Amino acid sequence: MPELDHKALLRRAIAESAKAREAGNHPFACILVGPEGDVLMVQHNAYMPDHDMTGHAERVLMTRASTQLPHELLKDCTIYTSAEPCAMCSGAIYWTGLKRVVYGLTEKALKEITGNHPENPTLDLPCEVVFAAGQRKVEVIGPMLEDEAAAVHKGFWG
Repeated sequence: MPELDHKALLRRAIAESAKAREAGNHPFACILVGPEGDVLMVQHNAYMPDHDMTGHAERVLMTRASTQLPHELLKDCTIYTSAEPCAMCSGAIYWTGLKRVVYGLTEKALKEITGNHPENPTLDLPCEVVFAAGQRKVEVIGPMLEDEAAAVHKGFWG
């Protein structure tokens, strides 16, 4: 397997989060990358149009991936996400069986940006804590490029 360029792939996820914002959605996105470095799926936040509070990009991507791709492939995949996966999304990543998570903005930093916004009641719970409760290891790389990931949120949350 080739060495993945974590920064370049994370920048793609951050760029997708900017596209999500431009489309009128919450500024979050993620990409699923296969073991050879190919982007298998892209997912923007899915809060709009139905105001789905569980429409986090990572959770939606994991539903798509787990129903469309073989488990043998998923166990060697990496998710690159603009912000650290929340507890719900971390659970979805764990249950889908991914190998690795690479994220930009921490939940703690996101909470400082969003405050107590009703559309994003951030859980300041590191994804490593959720994964540590599991029976298998999920590698976590992050925070990485946190300033770039945070910039997409500037002025969005009021």
